Amino acid sequence: METDGAKCMCERSYVEVEGKMFNDAIHGSISIHPLCVQIIDTPQFQRLSVCYLAGKLVRAIQSRQPELNINSEDVLSVEVAGLCHDLGHGPFSHLWEEFVEMSPRKEKWTHEEASEKMFDYLIEANNLSEYFNKYDLDIQFIKKLICGLTESERQKNEKAFLYEIVANKRTGVDVDKWDYFLRDGHNLGIRVKFDYHRLVKYSRVIQVDGEWQICMRDKECNNLYDMFHARETLHRTAYQHRVVKIIDSMLIDAFLCADEHIKYQGKDGTNYALRNVCDDMSAYTNLIDDIFHRILLAKGDHPDLVKAKEILENILKRRLYIYVGQTEPNDEISQEKLLDTISSNIPEESSLEREELGIQKVRFNYGLGEKNPIEYIRFYSKNSPNEARKIQEEEISSMLPQRFQERRFRLIYKSNKEKDFNDAQKAFKNACKQLNMNAPSLADFPIHLQSS
Repeated sequence: METDGAKCMCERSYVEVEGKMFNDAIHGSISIHPLCVQIIDTPQFQRLSVCYLAGKLVRAIQSRQPELNINSEDVLSVEVAGLCHDLGHGPFSHLWEEFVEMSPRKEKWTHEEASEKMFDYLIEANNLSEYFNKYDLDIQFIKKLICGLTESERQKNEKAFLYEIVANKRTGVDVDKWDYFLRDGHNLGIRVKFDYHRLVKYSRVIQVDGEWQICMRDKECNNLYDMFHARETLHRTAYQHRVVKIIDSMLIDAFLCADEHIKYQGKDGTNYALRNVCDDMSAYTNLIDDIFHRILLAKGDHPDLVKAKEILENILKRRLYIYVGQTEPNDEISQEKLLDTISSNIPEESSLEREELGIQKVRFNYGLGEKNPIEYIRFYSKNSPNEARKIQEEEISSMLPQRFQERRFRLIYKSNKEKDFNDAQKAFKNACKQLNMNAPSLADFPIHLQSS
């Protein structure tokens, strides 16, 4: 345990490093450490970060609980992890992961793994090792802060709580979500009402079943429900809105068509197809949202490339895939199974083809699927600040949600013939009945496409 004098010296050595001021639309004027500015000023760094909130939370815990021995290197490491944890995102963020997953790629890929690789490449390509050495930072420690610990690693680590600040895989309460909920709500005009300032103020580290965890004051339970509700609201009204998901499907189809025809050159001169660009960080650095216009402007008359351009042009002209309807799936029914059954119910005389249909899987939840995330958070009281416990629903309110996830399968039609659209709806209804699923709610054929 640090003495008060050691604690003061630790904090003073950190504070004396003058940061650069930024004006942020959400958090106002914020000071960023010089090392973080060095990272921001690199070609590999492209996205907004949660650096500020990560530092705010870890320093709040540090000041309240000096016995945890959080030092200045820990604080800066957490800030850098917050800054860099999303370096691995491809263009159009999570949509790119869906494209890679659907592509004929041999190895599984996640943006978290790519973030670690890009972090290494960023340091190497920009000669930043000396700056990390200057502040006595462990690069492997920062990478672990980005990707998280396994359960067995958490049990053995006295500072396991540090890994819950940027990306909390145990409860879903972390500064990454606080930042993008507020930022996206601000940009979309959606009111997000949880108060992260209170969550920072009432966070406390307590040992629970041999593991050091970030716990919350009991009176913040409703605030946490507001936070999880904000997630569900953003997914329902924005991220998984019907039109947004249709455009997502069109983009993925365009990327799949263009996959072999748009190449990015790697460090050794190798040209990578779109699905494999993430294997080389030099090439991946240049893979940004301009891929949309790069495909549109690409030369060549290969049918797949022509098809990719046609899809993107249709997005620009608002000629979108058509929403047919949706149903709530049974647990045992997959997207592929439903689509196969729909296809088998298409009338023989119909010109509708299976390739013209697609199934979208959407989920609206509080972050842990069907589970109530509050059950995974431990709380302390004013009178017992070092004792953590679960909170029972009856202690909070009798008006809490009874379900924490809704799932939907949406059927989309990729052409514009009203007769085939109607055939798709009939096949959809028959397939749901055949699979003992709920009868689908069906949409009308778009007015602007109906013949006069």
